[in-house]
Amino acid sequence: MQRDLVERAQRGDREAFGTIAEQSIDHLYDVAQLMLRDSDLAKDAVQEALIVTWRDLRALRDPDRFTAWMHRILVRCVYRAATHERRQAAVRSLDVTGAAVLPDSTRAVEDRDQVDRGFRRLKPELRAALVVHHYLGLTYDEAAEVLGVPAGTVKSRLNRATAAMRAELDAEARSREPMAREAIR
Repeated sequence: MQRDLVERAQRGDREAFGTIAEQSIDHLYDVAQLMLRDSDLAKDAVQEALIVTWRDLRALRDPDRFTAWMHRILVRCVYRAATHERRQAAVRSLDVTGAAVLPDSTRAVEDRDQVDRGFRRLKPELRAALVVHHYLGLTYDEAAEVLGVPAGTVKSRLNRATAAMRAELDAEARSREPMAREAIR
């Protein structure tokens, strides 16, 4: 069924592509949301990925590899959205005089739990490796294909991401220990 839709879409059938997009948009959004942790950025990345997919669909050689190919496009779009957002955040953090504006720590404390804070601090390529491997359940080789890197790079990114998350959680736990001791007194 999927192969037939992809082949029809490759020949320019907009309805076939519309069906593909409709079937995959929720999944693509979930993946982008996990990587970006921002609903608006995730929507933008998915929209861009669908546009690129439609534009470049005729170049796809193997319709059976469509899903992996589309995930790879999504990952590239997520990287672009994350890079763009980092640049925009840097610009927003400066007021007209050039002085840094303090971040809204209240919102950060309310909106994020311990794991989410650690996850957000990871570089986008580390988050992408975690999501593609653990959320999508892809093997190292499959994740490598989606991310466009060697399998060894996927393994090292997963290792670095896990170590960074562990360090973040440990640091937060240590910072809470003095508060817990103070509360006991």
